[in-house]
Amino acid sequence: MNYWMVKTEPTSYSWEDFLAKGEDVWDGVRNYQARNFLKEMKKGDLVLFYHSGKEKAVVGVSEVSEEAFPDPKDEAWVAVKLKAKQTLKRPVSLAEIKSEDRLSEMLMLKQSRLSVMAVSPEEFELLIKMSA
Repeated sequence: MNYWMVKTEPTSYSWEDFLAKGEDVWDGVRNYQARNFLKEMKKGDLVLFYHSGKEKAVVGVSEVSEEAFPDPKDEAWVAVKLKAKQTLKRPVSLAEIKSEDRLSEMLMLKQSRLSVMAVSPEEFELLIKMSA
């Protein structure tokens, strides 16, 4: 299994919006590296859901329910389908992530504008523990 993180501005599309749908297409990605990560996602992979903008925190976990397919908005790009899995007991803030030495190599800290990225199994597990 692989682990991922997707980032979204909650004023545009929040975890609560996603929960209300239960499952949704993750589309609109227009960065080549992020697109490549979408192409690598496999059914059953777990995905951290991160609120960017003002909140800056990991807030939930979703699961890949459908692997890459042409983006309905622009078939030159790809999308995946995600299914909501769980709301974290408490959000894990960017400040907490930055202060944890074991997370210092996270891609989100090195390429902060990337909206879809890989997360190591160790990073994923640590973030889940930090949310308890």
